[in-house]
Amino acid sequence: MVKGDDGGAADPVVKRDDDVAYEPVEAAAGLSKGVLLDESDGAPNFAMRRFELAPGAEVPRHTNAVEHEQYVLAGEYVVGIGDEERSVSPGDALLIPAGVEHWYRNGGDETGAFVCVVPNGDDTIELVE
Repeated sequence: MVKGDDGGAADPVVKRDDDVAYEPVEAAAGLSKGVLLDESDGAPNFAMRRFELAPGAEVPRHTNAVEHEQYVLAGEYVVGIGDEERSVSPGDALLIPAGVEHWYRNGGDETGAFVCVVPNGDDTIELVE
């Protein structure tokens, strides 16, 4: 990671790919998350994360207390938002408002990957039965 000389929270940050650790997400087998930038890097307002969705993986229907902005990097997979399902592929951008049910399903042979940006702070995640 490269930071400014004084190490203060307002300094620019460049985090290299090999500085990002990916961990499985407990709620969904086949989903992993790496935190690209967040408060620990001095980002005052938003957290940027990268998710990978393995072939055959499904993320259950859930809601979040905060909005999500997402950008698809790789693969083709299905995202359910509210009452609609949409196939997404690289270059697609999504807005999932706070409190809206959503889920993911990767029925393809390729790993799906997306960047997800959320406001810093508390986020309550609720699984929908």
